[in-house]
Amino acid sequence: MLLNLHIKNMALIDEIDINFADNLNILTGETGAGKSIVIDSIMLALGGKTPKDFVRKDAQYGLVELLFLIEDAETKERLKELDVPDMEDGELILSRKVIGSRSICKVNGETVTLSKIREIAGFLLDLHAQHEHQSLLVPANHLKLLDRYGHESLEPLKVNVKKIFKKYCEVKDELLANTMNEEEKKRQMDLIAFERNEIEEAALKEGEDTALEEQYRRASNSRNITEKLSNAYTYTENAAFDAIDRAIREMTMVSEFDKELESMTDMLATVSDLISDFSRNARDYLENNTFSEEEFRQMEERLNNINHLKAKYGKNISDIISYGKSLDDKYEKLLNQEMYIQELQEKMNVLEQELSLACDALNKERRIIAGRLTKNITDALIDLNFLDVRFNMVFEPLGHYTADGYDHAYFIMAANVGEEMKPLWQVASGGELSRIMLAVKSVLADADRIETLIFDEIDVGISGRTAQMVAEKIHGIGKNHQVICITHLPQIAAMANHHYLIEKNVIDGKTLTSIYRLDKEQEIMELARLIGGVKITDTVVESAKEMKDLAGKAKVN
Repeated sequence: MLLNLHIKNMALIDEIDINFADNLNILTGETGAGKSIVIDSIMLALGGKTPKDFVRKDAQYGLVELLFLIEDAETKERLKELDVPDMEDGELILSRKVIGSRSICKVNGETVTLSKIREIAGFLLDLHAQHEHQSLLVPANHLKLLDRYGHESLEPLKVNVKKIFKKYCEVKDELLANTMNEEEKKRQMDLIAFERNEIEEAALKEGEDTALEEQYRRASNSRNITEKLSNAYTYTENAAFDAIDRAIREMTMVSEFDKELESMTDMLATVSDLISDFSRNARDYLENNTFSEEEFRQMEERLNNINHLKAKYGKNISDIISYGKSLDDKYEKLLNQEMYIQELQEKMNVLEQELSLACDALNKERRIIAGRLTKNITDALIDLNFLDVRFNMVFEPLGHYTADGYDHAYFIMAANVGEEMKPLWQVASGGELSRIMLAVKSVLADADRIETLIFDEIDVGISGRTAQMVAEKIHGIGKNHQVICITHLPQIAAMANHHYLIEKNVIDGKTLTSIYRLDKEQEIMELARLIGGVKITDTVVESAKEMKDLAGKAKVN
């Protein structure tokens, strides 16, 4: 259940808190007072898009917070599976802060992604936004509604169909990829033979390229290396060595007079040894590391060949060797193409049979579920003044398999006696669609175990006796669910267990929207406004009182 809605710095709202209660919560107000801001804010917190210029211009950020009380054990378990942070006393807070072009979503204080918030919201609240009933005009949505209603028994069957369909498509794609004429087959075999021969002739070794690149760098700079090393060798072999030797002799002559001088003499001896070692190593390097032009050319060709193979077959030698091994399998398949295609065809036939059986099972269960769904929707429609309605679901084969089965299903309806049953999009008017959607929502609400339903102007296109029946239906839903309903109809507003007024005022030169809960007397006056419009007479007020009394009696009955 939604306990509290907190909105800050959104459109005409400076900052408001709305404490909702259980059963039927009604929101009314003048056109333009800000009812849409409330709905847009809730949708925003549930992961919806941010309306353009929604955050107040004089504010650095906008914030929406929803506080839920989760009491249903199954819902708690579902949320636990989504790794929702611990809920103290069953309370769950969803918040979204909008700063410029970005937003921050949190669940119980922990930052989450938008997709995570949307997933969580699906278990908490069902929001019927304006014009949503138009979705009933799209046949594909009918099957989604059916699957949603029968989720518990249909989901395992759908998972099985999806798993088999994936394997079926993989084998089918492999079969298509290997179905070719003799000319194409020969061309591919020649290409594989060429590539395999090219890799085999290269006789690649792991790590060879790294060692060659190091040798190549040395060889490329061999002249510079030789020149500089020769100069260093000459300096140390001649002047440096002689100078150090003389220094040692000088120090030896006086070192016996002071132990510190002995230490310094040893240091010079160490330097002499180091210079001697350097000279020997430099001489050996100059004698052993000579690069001929022929060796350099061969090294360059080898590197070029390796880099050429990398460009064609892989980013490193391991990838090239691995690719070369895979060519054997490809060649073998082409060599025995007929046998391989036969194996694939047999495998696909088996999978197609499995897929057909899985789709049959899904279709059978869907038809059973559809019988229950359409029966419940029919009952709900009768409650909504479709007294002679007939409502059913038609199943037609798509003619091909999909990950969702082979069903094309849609609702058909006849609203009056003697009328032929036709698809919804051919027979339903705007007002009828809104009532049909209300009937669907009322049936799905019980199946989904969703505690909170929000209706934004579900009363579009209805009036009179029908409006009264819609009001009673919404109140009936409110007995088992928390319902938050924005309406313009006094018949629906009269049914409120809790009535809130949304109004717009100018404060300190700013237009601001406020929301507050009405007491009994205020409820009567708001009903009178909905009935009488601008001029509220004593007669209108009496009518409002009578409407409220009649609503109270209807609730009892």
